[in-house]
Amino acid sequence: MKAALVLLSALAVIVVAAAEEKYTTKYDNVNLDEILANDRLLNKYVQCLMEEDDSNCTADGKELKRVVPDALSNECAKCNEKQKDGTKKVLKHLINHKPDIWQQLKAKYDPEGTYSKKYEDKEKELHE
Repeated sequence: MKAALVLLSALAVIVVAAAEEKYTTKYDNVNLDEILANDRLLNKYVQCLMEEDDSNCTADGKELKRVVPDALSNECAKCNEKQKDGTKKVLKHLINHKPDIWQQLKAKYDPEGTYSKKYEDKEKELHE
């Protein structure tokens, strides 16, 4: 009986921890406007996201590269509101001002078009 109680308690802790899992907030204060306004900075992030290894990535670029596939698959469920707002800002900028980069990223992270179809309405909302 004690073993069952201990096991049940352990499972409850795991479920609660998993339910509360979020992406790190360590990089939430990165100045997105500065990056989006500076082609050199923006291109460094794009290079990081497009390359197979992380050798040309900053610490925040590595983290972004690590979470993008997961965020796409779970509709950014582990994102906080600031991260969701930042994502929307970056996507809107890419869609409207850097369509070539947007297409490159879509080709890399959505080669089958699965997410493009899933988020089609959200993408339309971001067009100016």
